[in-house]
Amino acid sequence: MKQVILNEFCANTGYHRKYAIRLLNGPPPGRWQPAMVRRRWRSPSYGAGVVSVLEAVWEAAGYPWSLRWKALLPLWMPWVRKRYRVSAEVERQLLQISARQVDRRLRERKRRLKRRRYGGTRPGALLKHHIPVKTDAWDVRVPGFSEVDLVSHSGNRAAGEFAYSLNLTDVHSTWTESRAVLGKGEAAILAAFEEIQAALPFRLLGIDSDNGSEFINAHLGRWCWKQDIQFTRSRPYKKDDNAPIEQKNWTHVRKLLAWDRYDTPEAVEAINDLYRNELRLWMNLFQPSVKLVKKVRVGSKLRRHYSPAQTPLDRALAWEVMEPERAAELRALRQRLDPFELARTIDRKLQRIYALADHRLSPKPPVAPFKG
Repeated sequence: MKQVILNEFCANTGYHRKYAIRLLNGPPPGRWQPAMVRRRWRSPSYGAGVVSVLEAVWEAAGYPWSLRWKALLPLWMPWVRKRYRVSAEVERQLLQISARQVDRRLRERKRRLKRRRYGGTRPGALLKHHIPVKTDAWDVRVPGFSEVDLVSHSGNRAAGEFAYSLNLTDVHSTWTESRAVLGKGEAAILAAFEEIQAALPFRLLGIDSDNGSEFINAHLGRWCWKQDIQFTRSRPYKKDDNAPIEQKNWTHVRKLLAWDRYDTPEAVEAINDLYRNELRLWMNLFQPSVKLVKKVRVGSKLRRHYSPAQTPLDRALAWEVMEPERAAELRALRQRLDPFELARTIDRKLQRIYALADHRLSPKPPVAPFKG
């Protein structure tokens, strides 16, 4: 019936259907209608000084998400005071600004970065049936259980020998360690695992990998058995099984080294010089991250609930899994280190690494430098 009325109304008046619907849904003719209320314009609450410091910290911290920016600001504030000599009022405004306001202030500077991704995983069949498949979600309560993955630096060509980054991420604390290797031979991967195990501030209890032959082999299986480390693997072609490590592959490797090709021992050594020193300290001591706590389905929507942003060090310290001397050493180290200086050193080392790339086999345009 409504459609018939609408058709006749449009035929008699010549109005467009949408315009006619708005008229018919409006108030009856002649009835009083309130005048349009003009919105009162509000002056900005945060001045140029606050926004400039906000942007400077955001750039030095590697462009973190607004919630992570708010969590890292108290850690960085002693160094912000020294570097920018902020007044008490500016400091108060920086500490009270909401995450939504941070997004608004940074909106114009956030429109960048989309790149292609390359993969080079080859399935490993040897001993595959001896390594159990992990199908359940991670529900660990203490640090020590981790996910591992290789990130290739093959550029535009996967032939020949080139560098890989071995990433290991602790599921509970999100502590991440990375090492570069030339090729993915079993001996080189095992040596990188031993170095990472020694660098972790807590005991390595378990690793979960994909089905690549660099992990599914007798060398690594025997090493895990001797070290009493639980070894599991994900389901083939199910990247969601390795969500924590896939995220760190981006933040700790791709975001910095992009998709250029590195295929020389000099490049691998330069990358390891960054991984072993400034980058691990900057990421694990000064970069808060959030963790997915649960998913709740509300009607047709899936809502994700996250824990408050914390640094990997703070999560690990909360469970007292470190030796007291190691914990005290890391606390003192964080108080002593300047995150702005770490960021500048990372930037210098990245420039040296970029110069060692094989640009002939790398994507164009060249990688944008890390801002520190």
